[in-house]
Amino acid sequence: MLRYVAGRIAAAVPVLLGITLLAFALARLLPGDPVEVMLGERITDRETHEAQLARLGLDRPLPVQYLSYLGRLAQGDLGRSMVNGRPVLEEFLALFPATVELAACALAVSVLGGVLLGTLAAVRRGTWIDQGLMGLSVVGHSMPIYWWGLLAIMVCSVWMRELAPALALPVSGRLDIAFDVPPRTGFMLVDALLSDEPGAFRSALRHLVLPGLVLGTYAMAMVARMTRSSLLETLGQDFVRAARARALPAWRVVGLHALRSALIPVVTVIGLQVGALLGGAVLTETIFSWPGVGRWLVDAIYRRDYTVLQGGLLLIASVVVLVNLAVDVLYGAIDPRIRHPRR
Repeated sequence: MLRYVAGRIAAAVPVLLGITLLAFALARLLPGDPVEVMLGERITDRETHEAQLARLGLDRPLPVQYLSYLGRLAQGDLGRSMVNGRPVLEEFLALFPATVELAACALAVSVLGGVLLGTLAAVRRGTWIDQGLMGLSVVGHSMPIYWWGLLAIMVCSVWMRELAPALALPVSGRLDIAFDVPPRTGFMLVDALLSDEPGAFRSALRHLVLPGLVLGTYAMAMVARMTRSSLLETLGQDFVRAARARALPAWRVVGLHALRSALIPVVTVIGLQVGALLGGAVLTETIFSWPGVGRWLVDAIYRRDYTVLQGGLLLIASVVVLVNLAVDVLYGAIDPRIRHPRR
C-alpha cells in the first residue's frame, strides 16, 4: 500500500509543475498592461512606466521571470499582490473558507440528490420515471452554470418576492446586513452558530441555499447517471439474485446489498467532481456576489494582477490534485486489484 501511495504522489509532482507553467503563461496572455491598469492616470511619462515594470520584475525576459517564480515557490513564497501588496497566500487563506463552504454545500446536494435519483431511475428502469430523471440529468449536465444561476435568481428571488415573499431566497452575500457576526473560523455557518446573534444561522443558511443548488446541479447530474449505470450492472449479479431468493425486502436488497457495491465507481466520480465544483465556483461566486476565491480570481483578471492569478490557480489546482490523490488512495484501499494490477 505504501508503494502505491508513493507512486501516486510521485505522479502528482509533474502535474503541479505543469500547472505552474500553464498559470504563468495564461496570466501573461491576458490583454492589457498591468502597470497601466494599476496606476491609471497617475502614469505621466514613459520613465514612470518603465520604473514600475522594473519594480515588479516585468521588464525581464519571460524565461527569467518563470525561473524566478519557481525559485520563490521552492521557498514557499507565492508572492504579493501587484495591486494592494498583500501576500497571495494570506488573501487565499482568508477567502478559501467561503469557497469550501459553498463547494461542500454543492457536493452534499450532488451526492445526496444524485445517488437518490440514480437509484430511483435504476429501480424503475424503462419506465417514465427513469426516462424523465435521465432527461433531467442531461439538461442539468448541459445547462451552463451562469444561465442556471440567472434563471434561479429570476424564479427563486424576483418572482417569489411577488408570489410568496416569505419564501424568497437572498441572491448575494453570505449574511444579512442586520447581523454582526465576528469572523472566527471563516465558515459563516460555524461563526453564526458560535455568535450570540439570534437568527444569524438561519440567515447564513438561506444565503447558502441558492448558490449551493446552482453549483451542485452539474455534479448531481453526473452522479445520478453513474449511480444508475453502476446499480443496473450490480443488480444483475449473483449475490443480488441470492438476496432476492431469500425473500428479503426490496429496499434491503437494493439499499444494503446492491447499492453498497455500486457506489465504488461513484466515489471516483465524486472525487473528480471536486475540481468541477471549484471551477464552477468562479462563475457562481461572481453571479451571487459570494466573497470567495472564485470572485477573487475574477477581480484579479480585471486588474491584471499576475501574481494573484498565478498563486490562486496553483493553490486551487493543488487542492484538486490532493483530493484526487485521496480518492486514488481510497479506491486502492477498497479494491486491491487497483494496487496490484495483473502483469
